[in-house]
Amino acid sequence: MKYLKLIRYQNLIMLALMQLIFRYGFLELQHIPLALADWQYILLVLATACIAAGGYVINNIFDVETDSENKPENVIVGKFISETKAYNLYIGFTFIGVAMGFYLSNVINKPSFASIFIVIAATLYFYATSLKQSLLIGNVVVALLLSFSLIIIGIFDLFPITNDENRHVMGLLFGILLDYAIFAFIINFIREMVKDLQDIEGDLNQGMNTLPIVLGAEKTTKLVFGLSFIPIILILNYISTNLFAYQLIYGTLYGLVFILAPLLYFTIKIWSAKASQDFHHLSIILKWVLFFGILSIVIISLNIKYNA
Repeated sequence: MKYLKLIRYQNLIMLALMQLIFRYGFLELQHIPLALADWQYILLVLATACIAAGGYVINNIFDVETDSENKPENVIVGKFISETKAYNLYIGFTFIGVAMGFYLSNVINKPSFASIFIVIAATLYFYATSLKQSLLIGNVVVALLLSFSLIIIGIFDLFPITNDENRHVMGLLFGILLDYAIFAFIINFIREMVKDLQDIEGDLNQGMNTLPIVLGAEKTTKLVFGLSFIPIILILNYISTNLFAYQLIYGTLYGLVFILAPLLYFTIKIWSAKASQDFHHLSIILKWVLFFGILSIVIISLNIKYNA
């Protein structure tokens, strides 16, 4: 169990589910050829998960002091696992992930694409060692890496078989992936700011340079309140123009109940949030918003299929 906590298995499960949902709950329903066989796509999911696991391990190694103050129950390195063993796990996960990426890049005859996995692994290392201490840069990096886990599906499953005949269809599908990647970026960026608010005391004692420390908790809370209207407006517009306008009733209801309503709840609650447990609760709300947002692609796809 201690190893599972070290790699934050719940986040890895969420990451893997996101990629599996888009393959089997969206792309497979479009009846189009895909570049990767099923077992090769599973390797892509595992490669992403391994590199992410390595990122969590190296982050835990460098977060021992901060976590000792913010979340002492979550401290694993030095308590249950030696730092040396943790470094070995980091190297192992990262090597396996990059090796799988190298293999998959050659499968689709794009060996240069292996550099994507190397860049992601390097970014996670630099995030853990230095970037997260920079104002907002760490938040942006984490949000970008999560959103890229969706874009990489198009890079490996759609792009290699795109030609002049199917370019329009592939472009539309890649555009949908990009829409969801932007949604994931926005929600996760806001969530990272909420987590900074939750951890402000420990971060301050460790000399971190997060937004709540620079602006203060109250101003940052109000900033998050203002930012929360961005996904609300975008989702309202998406539901109106892409779902309700085409009489996709189930998709519309799903979006209103499982995505928009929790976001409105978040916006209302963040205005008066003060304590660490308040921000922890709101962080979990955003995690569920992200999950239900990704799952909506299945609901919409099935609604289109059986509404036609």
